[in-house]
Amino acid sequence: MSQELAISFGCAGARMVGILHLPECPAKRAILIVTGGPQYRVGSHRQFVLLARQLARRDIAVMRFDYRGMGDSGGNPQSFRSIGLDIHAAIKQIIAAAPQVEQVVLCGLCDGATAAAFYAPQDARVAGLILLNPWTRTEAGEARVMLRHYYTARLGQMAFWRKLAGRGIRLRDVAGSLVRTCLSAFCPGTPEAEDTDEDLPAQLHRALTSFQGKILVVLSGDDFTAREFASLQSQHVHWAQLMHEDRVRQAALPLANHTFSRTVWRDEVATLCAEWIASW
Repeated sequence: MSQELAISFGCAGARMVGILHLPECPAKRAILIVTGGPQYRVGSHRQFVLLARQLARRDIAVMRFDYRGMGDSGGNPQSFRSIGLDIHAAIKQIIAAAPQVEQVVLCGLCDGATAAAFYAPQDARVAGLILLNPWTRTEAGEARVMLRHYYTARLGQMAFWRKLAGRGIRLRDVAGSLVRTCLSAFCPGTPEAEDTDEDLPAQLHRALTSFQGKILVVLSGDDFTAREFASLQSQHVHWAQLMHEDRVRQAALPLANHTFSRTVWRDEVATLCAEWIASW
């Protein structure tokens, strides 16, 4: 049995809201779910509610919360790059509400995963990271994924050629789109500052390298965000080395979409997370 407790706590002068899923005898490691934006603590198709309940049934305390400016929390809206204070406040609240908890694992989807990774190195209480389809979007990276996985697939579809022959698609539009994508993939603009999206993979790599805890990466097969992250390992030696460290585990759900929207995919994510946490 577990309780679901509504919690209000402060962060930089704002009141934040969270739901703590608290088992009767929680394990020493709890999970804090960091939502991707813009969305609130429930998640797409209630995925974070259902995931938290499954994990709580395995004696893992789980908290999901709205960071400032989102959902029921006050304050100004925050980007995924600026929610470090929010995560810090939520971790403090978990430990206060569940004294049995000694360590926290941050779990995030998309830019919530990247935000969790950015925060993790600065807090000794964070023992692990669960990164679900982490966000590493750049103009060039997105274009390469589109060329490899979208355009290649389209060219192999009879429906595409039928539309083209029947003038359902204009050849000029297709050619123009393909040329623009190629230019983005192979002639990307030069970022002017280190906090631009073009430098996002480098920032994430630095964060994960600085963090000394355990890392679980779960990637969906039917998701361009996951494919862009996976491509980093084939394109860059330093990424391949990082992802092959003993402390890092990768898992793939070949048919899953970005938000693991089907019950079978969500159940598999819950099992992966629970068994991985129990294994160390």
